[in-house]
Amino acid sequence: MAARLPTLPAAIVPVLVGSASAASAAGAFHLGAFVAALVASLLIQIGTNLANDLYDFKRGADTEARTGPVRVTHAGLLTPAQVARGTVVCFGLAFLVGLYLVFRGGWPVLVIGLASIAAGVMYTAGPWPLAYIGLGDVFTFLFFGVIAVVGTHYVHALSVDPLAFVASLPVGFLVTAILVVNNLRDIPTDAAAGKRTMAVRLGDRGTRWEYALLVAGAYVVPLVLWAAGLRGPFILLPALSLLVSVPLLRTVLGGATGFSLNPVLKGTGRLHLLFGLLLAAGLLWS
Repeated sequence: MAARLPTLPAAIVPVLVGSASAASAAGAFHLGAFVAALVASLLIQIGTNLANDLYDFKRGADTEARTGPVRVTHAGLLTPAQVARGTVVCFGLAFLVGLYLVFRGGWPVLVIGLASIAAGVMYTAGPWPLAYIGLGDVFTFLFFGVIAVVGTHYVHALSVDPLAFVASLPVGFLVTAILVVNNLRDIPTDAAAGKRTMAVRLGDRGTRWEYALLVAGAYVVPLVLWAAGLRGPFILLPALSLLVSVPLLRTVLGGATGFSLNPVLKGTGRLHLLFGLLLAAGLLWS
């Protein structure tokens, strides 16, 4: 429950897309790098979830009015000390696994790994927690989108191609959309707790449009790659996921609130995974 298993596709998709990008652009695939990147990414995601659970509890952001999934620290299922130890273990293991990637890719990988761990902690901890000052969306897009995809591409190919940056955009858009719908649901409780997320700053209507633009933007990228002649028609495979995204957009733009947004949160996670799988396949077959 503390690891928040439904959120883990956010750690899996960038590795899949970055690996497909490296294979497509550079003909490079390294099994050891793939496994290490996947394991490290999952550990960083889980460590971030644990840190968020702990520090949101300490800051009083989790209250009885919360409409999201159960937070283990607030619910008393684990003590703050236990969650803190779990956070350290996850980030510590991620660092150890990442040493293999550093051995393969050098200092750029070390910088990416340390920055990712720091961002995971600073999302809700420290004097200026990212989530509390409205920067959560930006850092989620960067670290679970651009940096994760391009970094994965690099540990395979030991070089970077523009394709990796382009392929990272829809991944970043959709993982940010997961956060946006989560924060949309929590606007009332976050505002009361002084948590000035982007959703609190934009307000209800603005946040719904942010979600819609992020989802729509994800579909534009493969279309541009195909229309520009940079990839073949298989790059349009992600369009198949419209069967999932359209109902989600209708629910969000239709004004759903509170508990009724929880299925949208899970659905956006599934959309992210499906879109990522189709995009990876499109990159490999184009």
